[in-house]
Amino acid sequence: MTRTLPRIEKVLYTARTHTVGGRNGGSSRASDGRLDIKLTEPGRSGDGTNPEQLFAAGWSACYLSAIWILAEKMKVTLPPDSAVDAEVDLGAGAGEYFIRARLNVSLPGIDPDTARKLVDEAHRICPYSKATHGNIDVETNVVQTAAAAPVA
Repeated sequence: MTRTLPRIEKVLYTARTHTVGGRNGGSSRASDGRLDIKLTEPGRSGDGTNPEQLFAAGWSACYLSAIWILAEKMKVTLPPDSAVDAEVDLGAGAGEYFIRARLNVSLPGIDPDTARKLVDEAHRICPYSKATHGNIDVETNVVQTAAAAPVA
């Protein structure tokens, strides 16, 4: 059985990067110069980042944007401190490498049922979630819905 992929009808943006050297001492630079980073293997010393951190940052930003879009459609006002903490694990098994992820969503002041609905629906519409669906283990968690404590 072959899977039919949805077709992009209109390209909104194309990210272009050039990477040399890979994870261990390499670098990656975006064509527009806005991203210019050193790469270091996870857990090794060095002043670079790694692909798992970059993936976590991109996915969490995209996922939170999906939540904001959905909240607007549902006429739910999200607090400005709404956040997604993404955890991306790099692991090995059976002689191969894999990733898995957890998306921990904090929506202070939003009731738990509404928060869960936003989190589940965001996982359905976020392009990163679509790309990983059925390919890696993913958990989506609502980690905070209570109102934030006032600052004294």
